[in-house]
Formats: sequence, structure tokens, C-alpha cells
Amino acid sequence: FCTPCLQECLKPKKPVCGVCRSTLSPGSRALDLEKQIETTETACNGCNKKMYLSKMRSHAASCSKYQNYIMEGVKAVTKEPLHNSRNFPNRFTFPCPYCSEKNFDQEGLVEHCKTLHSMDAKQVVCPICASMPWGDPNYRSANFMEHLQRRHRFSYDTFVVCDYDADEDDMMAQVLMRSLRDK
Repeated sequence: FCTPCLQECLKPKKPVCGVCRSTLSPGSRALDLEKQIETTETACNGCNKKMYLSKMRSHAASCSKYQNYIMEGVKAVTKEPLHNSRNFPNRFTFPCPYCSEKNFDQEGLVEHCKTLHSMDAKQVVCPICASMPWGDPNYRSANFMEHLQRRHRFSYDTFVVCDYDADEDDMMAQVLMRSLRDK
């Protein structure tokens, strides 16, 4: 993670996991996991030397055979021409449409706007909706704060497997069908 994204996840008001965005609760160290890392043996993919997982990172940094193994993997993956990343919109972090702050996750943007811009009546484009295939990047919401509260209380991909190429009605139909099957 880059520093601004990680800092957003670790804000004191809502520390969240950088991957699933679940709330982090203060707690103790995962001693059982640490013990498992200390006692699980594996082999280096480069030189096949056996060692504990706890030693693997420092070994991999100095193992030339492991470095070659990684480079071969990189070459194999990059034989296909890379897609231009500008063609894929960022659907994970968003700028505030009122001020210059950036890198908010969806929940962070809602919280930021509620705290700092709740009285701002300026019509703005919703950056979350604009990033979606079905979103209109030119549509200015008449009441952006209400839109945020109604539309973005949760992230789509937290609750459903998103197919961003499908339109919103198709996605809703899929969710309803899955919910009926699960009963």
C-alpha cells in the first residue's frame, strides 16, 4: 500500500483493514499465528533450502536463485502487452468533490463530507458514481449529502461480487436471484 492509502485506513476514528475494510479492533498480538510462522518449515523456491517461514523473507532478499525465480515469473507474466492502466478507473479511492483532499475510501469520503461539507450546497459530481460504468461523470447531484447517505452507506463490492461491465439493473437482478437460491 502507498502511504496515503495506508494512513487513510489507520485513521484514529476508524482504523480498518487495508484489504477488506473491516474495522480493526485494538487487541493483543496473534501469538498463535506467530508461533505457527516460527515452527512451519518450507523450502525456498529458488535454491530449495529448507527453513522456517520466519526466516524466509531475509533469505529471499539475499538468495540469487530466488531472485532469478522471481524474474522468470515477471518475464512470463509481462510477455502479454500491458493494458494501459488509465483505461481502468480507480474504484477504491476517491477525491472529495468539494476540496482538494484525495485517497478516501467510500466510507471515508462519506465521513469526510458529513464532517466538513454538510452545509455546502454546491452541486458536485459524485466521484464514486462517476467511476462506475453506469455512472455519468458529468451529472451534478442536486443534494450531494443526501445522495451520499442514501446511495453510498456501503460499498457494492463488500456485499456482492461486482461485475462492473454489467449495468446496475442486471447486477440487482443477479443479487435477488442469489438471495432466493440461498433460502
